[in-house]
Amino acid sequence: MAKEATRPNLIARLKGNGSKKPLLIMGHSDTVKIDPSKWTLPPFGASHNDGYVYGRGTLDDKANLFAGMMTMLMLKRTGAVTDRDVILVSEAGEESNSAVGIGYLVAEHFPKIEAEACLAEGGGVIRRAGKARWATVQTVEKYPARIQLVARGPSGHGSRPLRGNAIVHLSGAIEKLAYWDPPMKLNDTTRTCFEKLATLADPEEAARFRDLFIPEKAAAAREYLAQNEPGLYSMLHTSISPNMIEGGFQANVIPSEATATLDVRALPDEDLPAFHELMRKVINDPAVELVPGARTRPGAGPMSTKSEFYGAIEAAYQKTYGIPTLPFMGTGATDMSQLRPKGVQCYGVGAARDDEDLVKGFGPHSDQERISEDAVYKHLQFFWSAVTAISGAKFTK
Repeated sequence: MAKEATRPNLIARLKGNGSKKPLLIMGHSDTVKIDPSKWTLPPFGASHNDGYVYGRGTLDDKANLFAGMMTMLMLKRTGAVTDRDVILVSEAGEESNSAVGIGYLVAEHFPKIEAEACLAEGGGVIRRAGKARWATVQTVEKYPARIQLVARGPSGHGSRPLRGNAIVHLSGAIEKLAYWDPPMKLNDTTRTCFEKLATLADPEEAARFRDLFIPEKAAAAREYLAQNEPGLYSMLHTSISPNMIEGGFQANVIPSEATATLDVRALPDEDLPAFHELMRKVINDPAVELVPGARTRPGAGPMSTKSEFYGAIEAAYQKTYGIPTLPFMGTGATDMSQLRPKGVQCYGVGAARDDEDLVKGFGPHSDQERISEDAVYKHLQFFWSAVTAISGAKFTK
């Protein structure tokens, strides 16, 4: 099923007895681009080396697709009788163009994928020093709300610097926003996440998580996270990352205009116009205009951690890894953002990954993306446990 012939989506369905609404298991088959010169192993070869599988998409999102496909095959081969239809979707546009992937399926073929619950990417098992510590389940996510800053000033000859230089004004605005600590806002998911982290982390880390809830200590705790745990820091508020700058066309010409594109990831319930006004006050420069971009994804509130689906996921992680589970707010964007507003209860799961790999350049979207072979097998075990529990599978063979 394809909106573009070269970008097909796959939908497979195993019929249940119909006593409950379907379960959707979903992953995306597309990946981000690669720079071949940066890879020491073939980026699309699934190369095995030292107990790891290397290749683009091994973490994002082939582990989920593999587990989903194998689970469907095993349900079929074992003759399982389920209370729900189990639907597998491999969609083709998560990384670059959701209009050919989940956006297309939701807009034009939603009855074929409509479900009560969905398992997709967004969570996973955190390992440190080779030991699984806890599992995260994505129950809510931020949404992209990109902004442009446009600075204007007089043009002129580069040999005669001008105080009104647009690039100088733009640089000042970027620096102010980059080091701004926006207001912290916790929701049910993030509050529970940090409360549980305070009981699971090492003593020094746990103390910092507790400090987030103490007004006189919270600022220092946030600054530590900003420096050392940017993913956790981003969960505390709507975030701003300046990612693109454009200005000038010749080395000896002062340009009259310069722009920056900010990757803003908004909390699900953020009042964006009010947040934009806060940003303008932080910038405090009439030479810089803030231009909000069009919203590209819908938002939705947190999924319940009291549901049977979350309970089954939690039990499956405990059975597979013997570790606790905590809810998590995704700071990026996933295809679940298209499904939650349609009433589908979506939970993000994933394979185990080593925290140390992220800073070593082995994480998702990196030039040496990899997953351990052990993590692949265990993720399938987890997936099987979760899907059979949620679907109420009974076996006749």
